[in-house]
Amino acid sequence: MTVKLKWLLLLVLVTASLSSPVLAQQGIPAVTVTTNDDGTQDYTMTLQALFIMTSLSLLPAFIMMMTSFTRIIIVLSILRQAIGLQQSPSNQILIGVTLFLSMFIMMPVFEEINERALQPYLDEAMSAREAFEQAKGPMRAFMLSQTRVKDLETFVSIAGEEGKYQDPTDVPLNILIPSFVTSELKTAFQIGFMLFIPFLIIDLVVASILMAMGMMMLSPMIVSLPFKLMLFVLVDGWNLIFGTLATSFGMGV
Repeated sequence: MTVKLKWLLLLVLVTASLSSPVLAQQGIPAVTVTTNDDGTQDYTMTLQALFIMTSLSLLPAFIMMMTSFTRIIIVLSILRQAIGLQQSPSNQILIGVTLFLSMFIMMPVFEEINERALQPYLDEAMSAREAFEQAKGPMRAFMLSQTRVKDLETFVSIAGEEGKYQDPTDVPLNILIPSFVTSELKTAFQIGFMLFIPFLIIDLVVASILMAMGMMMLSPMIVSLPFKLMLFVLVDGWNLIFGTLATSFGMGV
């Protein structure tokens, strides 16, 4: 089995475990062949195949909402805005960088899922239902580690289930996932705010100098852009940004 196919199966397994417990049913053929009296055959797709295709369509949402993707793409977008670059790096480059950085950060989680669920399932050592249950564990642990208790309490309150869960690990996925996304958005904006301050100071200094020189018709953004780029390069900005994002998820700690 190729590495690409292996990771595709892993993503499908995780997505299915988080989105469709019905997939865990056993003994349902994907395609049913019915032989008619005249010798012709009819082919019917079962609900299992429909659920599999639905899970594949949920892969983008899984990558964006249940991994480190959301935090990284927001921080990089705010960074580009703070520097004053409108189209560089382009959206395609930002998404590509975010995707591979997310794979790097999530690799320990994926490896645990592969070891606990995918490989035993491929070796027929456990059923699909057991594999799905095993795959939920690492993803649930990752999301819980990045979710604030306040956000969990908010969505538990919205769901009208106050006092029902004694421990955060008891919270179901339909409450955990939106709580995780909310925490990721807050963390991303906090990091983005800290990134914005030094570039804002440069803009203010340049604008004050231009106004003092009477050059009010010259855009401060055009003048400050080279200085912001120089600052970002001198401090090895990309290394600092990527290192900060990785350590914010507990890597290297």
